Amino acid sequence: MAVLIKTIGDGSTIEFDKGSFDEWCVFLTRKGQTRYAPTDILYFKELKQLGKKYGHKKIYHDFVKIYQYTHSKINPKLLDGITNIARNYGEDQVIMDIWFTVIYAGMVAEENKQHAVLKKRVKRLGMYQLLIENKSPEYAASFSKGKKWRDLDQLMKNYGF
Repeated sequence: MAVLIKTIGDGSTIEFDKGSFDEWCVFLTRKGQTRYAPTDILYFKELKQLGKKYGHKKIYHDFVKIYQYTHSKINPKLLDGITNIARNYGEDQVIMDIWFTVIYAGMVAEENKQHAVLKKRVKRLGMYQLLIENKSPEYAASFSKGKKWRDLDQLMKNYGF
């Protein structure tokens, strides 16, 4: 059964629902479109493009503000905070609200996954590689796959997170 996380100003909705692995799959329904589970590569590509306009560091720092307050439960105040952060992106505020909310929901999902050791830190690593190290969306989205958690943990500690 779908659980509504947020309705965006344009009518788009973001929900948790049962996916192929667990109950924590994040789904996006854009107005007039079919519901789907956005992939890291998809929103990484869009954020990379938006970073050319607004600055990659700005997007990363705004992401870190959200990351710092992310826990295992959805926080309505943080959802409002995401909308406020998105307002700083002018004509792109709706898409930023969508992607920041999708990423936030993804981090909440990671915090709830039973056997996940690194939890939300995996999203931070991907965002860091994408926006600070200027890696491709494909690289950032797939870097941690198949790697030992201890190696990733050490890398993240080296980065300071």
